[in-house]
Amino acid sequence: MSASPGSFWRRYGRWLPGLLISLVAVIVLINLVSWQDLKAAFLSVSLVSLLMAILLTFLSLILRAQAWRIMLGSTRPSLFYTFLIINEGYLLNNLFPLKAGEFGRAIIMGQNTRLGTFHVLSTIIIERALDIGIAAGMLLATLPFAIGAEWAKSVAVIALIFVTAGFGILFFISANTQKVKNWMEKVTQKNAWISRWVAPRLNSLLEGFQILNSPLKFLAVLGLIALSWLMWLLLYYVMLVPMVPGTLLWQAAFVESILALGVAVPSAPAALGVYEAAMVGGLAILRVAESVALGYAIAMHFLQFAFTGIFGVWGITRDGLSLGSLFNRVQSSQKSEPAKEEME
Repeated sequence: MSASPGSFWRRYGRWLPGLLISLVAVIVLINLVSWQDLKAAFLSVSLVSLLMAILLTFLSLILRAQAWRIMLGSTRPSLFYTFLIINEGYLLNNLFPLKAGEFGRAIIMGQNTRLGTFHVLSTIIIERALDIGIAAGMLLATLPFAIGAEWAKSVAVIALIFVTAGFGILFFISANTQKVKNWMEKVTQKNAWISRWVAPRLNSLLEGFQILNSPLKFLAVLGLIALSWLMWLLLYYVMLVPMVPGTLLWQAAFVESILALGVAVPSAPAALGVYEAAMVGGLAILRVAESVALGYAIAMHFLQFAFTGIFGVWGITRDGLSLGSLFNRVQSSQKSEPAKEEME
């Protein structure tokens, strides 16, 4: 029996804004480029540059995996398995909309460690906040060298303000966890559904934020995430130099920060179109031809997709999961429905 139009819209309607944004970005890019120049940009990438890019991608994700292990505490799995779970999350992001990969890896890791989905999700929230903060800081640091990027400065300042305010709230909550829990109990007692389903998830989130109470662990996480970004910076540089000879390191950092903030915009799976548009826009500020910039963006996007796809499929196969069943569980978690692993 087929689903009614109303239920179909409720399930998939929230995908529409992101798909439309991606479609507009793709149409604009197609009308900007010269296909001959695009082909030349692809052919300029050497095998050595590609191998270095693969190595740097691997190192970046290993560093990120170690940072995540510190946040998870003593129940963490091995470094390589954590690396696989991160790639599983990226694979889901590449195939499904609405940042499904963040919930996906929270579900897998939550079940693996028995910490629960929402406890693990809190560590991913911290990781993403650090990412936005680093990206905004890099953008502000490179803006003086990139003339005519005042709009980007406003975006970076706003992002830093939100990240700073968000961490201020998280630090306050983590320092007053019991008071917050007591307040939540008073509020949720008046509603049985909130008390049964919402409150336990909020408690799990609060427990995951406890890493913020340990300055040494937090600094270790921050350092590892920063090193992960350094690997990505070198990756962007290594891939850009063959296409744009004479590229400077700060230019790669500028493009990397523009991309990181740009892909936060709702889009189709894998940030299709939006990824390329952000990259082309950042390189246009540096006066790189649109066709060359698009060739670079497509090469980088394909490298990311292929790398995370290989290790993501490896991880999902190892866990005995299927993409369809995992995505269904992600949708259930996003709707705050009871997840199986949290009921055990």
